[in-house]
Amino acid sequence: MGLLQDCQAAFGAADLYRALGVRREASPEEIRRAYHRASLRVHPDRAEPDAKEEATRLFQILGKAYAVLSDAEQRAVYDEQGTVDEEGEALRAERDWQEYWRLLFKKITIKDIQDFEKNYKDSEQELADIKSAYMDFEGDMDRIMESVLCVDYTDEPRVKKIIERAIDAGELPSYKAFVKESKQKMTARKRRAEKEAKEAEESRKELGLGDGEDDLKALIQSRNKDRKKEMDDFLAQMEAKYGSNAKKGGKKTAAKKGKK
Repeated sequence: MGLLQDCQAAFGAADLYRALGVRREASPEEIRRAYHRASLRVHPDRAEPDAKEEATRLFQILGKAYAVLSDAEQRAVYDEQGTVDEEGEALRAERDWQEYWRLLFKKITIKDIQDFEKNYKDSEQELADIKSAYMDFEGDMDRIMESVLCVDYTDEPRVKKIIERAIDAGELPSYKAFVKESKQKMTARKRRAEKEAKEAEESRKELGLGDGEDDLKALIQSRNKDRKKEMDDFLAQMEAKYGSNAKKGGKKTAAKKGKK
């Protein structure tokens, strides 16, 4: 089968964008992050022995989808004609897709996260991200605080002020979910965040962890499956942004919730 048929069989649609879980208008960076998130969930190294073969198949399909959409010329052809060059260099059968993945995404440490956070907070990029999250979630502070990079509940007053100033300046609409949020909902959000922060700190103390990469892995492995998935998703976003910008020689970027 060809790549589009593989996408249909594996993901229910003969569409490269659907396979990666990204909109057709997505920027190259958004496509990169979407590929990293999707591929991390099916990475063969994370699969159980009896599921490794299927994980490998899905991993290869996602790698091929990204190889097409990350190439401006091939993406243009696909967008215009709905076809891919099955014989092209990007989709050659003997390609090592795990090595391709490793070259795209470098490993990160807790120190990388901390260094990024210092530069990111109060930056123009953070301002743009907060405004974007506000629009995407129509003022829902629960989802805004979950999605904005590097923030925890102690940042909420600052985030709210940024949004309020933008509303006053006419840069953002006044969503009811934001301006009329109940005190009960705010309190529940704070309690959840405090509980998660406490759990993370207790896990770190129990294991005697420091700031190295091995310590970060140990912390992830010590949590239950749901918490591990959250940390995996965090690392997926983190590595995707780090890998991309480090390769370009620009400012490092990363994702949030290291404090979970």
